[in-house]
Amino acid sequence: MVAGCATADADTITIAAFGDSLTQGYGLPAQQGFVPQLEEWLRANGADVTVVNAGVSGDTTAGGLSRVDWAITPETDAMILELGANDFLRGIDPAVSRENLDGILSVADEAGLETLLVAIPASTNYGTEFKTQFDGMYVDLAEKYDVPLYPNFMEPLGEGETVAGAAEQYLQSDGLHPTAEGVALIVEGIGPSVLELIEGLE
Repeated sequence: MVAGCATADADTITIAAFGDSLTQGYGLPAQQGFVPQLEEWLRANGADVTVVNAGVSGDTTAGGLSRVDWAITPETDAMILELGANDFLRGIDPAVSRENLDGILSVADEAGLETLLVAIPASTNYGTEFKTQFDGMYVDLAEKYDVPLYPNFMEPLGEGETVAGAAEQYLQSDGLHPTAEGVALIVEGIGPSVLELIEGLE
């Protein structure tokens, strides 16, 4: 794979997976969460990489902004930014969420980190205008900071009648968080985009 060529003669790349419970691996044994499964997938596909779990269960974009400075260490080479689900669940004004994500991306930009922005599209629970503004913030911020956008973290799980918009068989009993099998599908979906992020570190 190209990623293997990009990293073969370099030190191990460190990626901070910065997000909420979806990143943190809520409800799953440690090795079945998103971060360890992603790291294993990336290594199997030729990347010399360590993925650091910087996910905090229940975190909002405001919480992320408050901790991003200390979450990014000098060893960090890149970041996967996955936040917004809890903002939506709480009905937080999308303008506030946008400002917080803007602040996080600004910190990453100043630190010189390659960043993959991961969207969590809203449902229409709060109306179509809310959804348009919420979903649009990811697109606008990706363009502003010239970073790649992964359009839907949960998309590999299919469409269902749950808040997460995923098929029930891939969700835990809360109807929100993926099972280990669901995480595996998510990793297969997002993995190629993370490999591209690594290639950008050449």
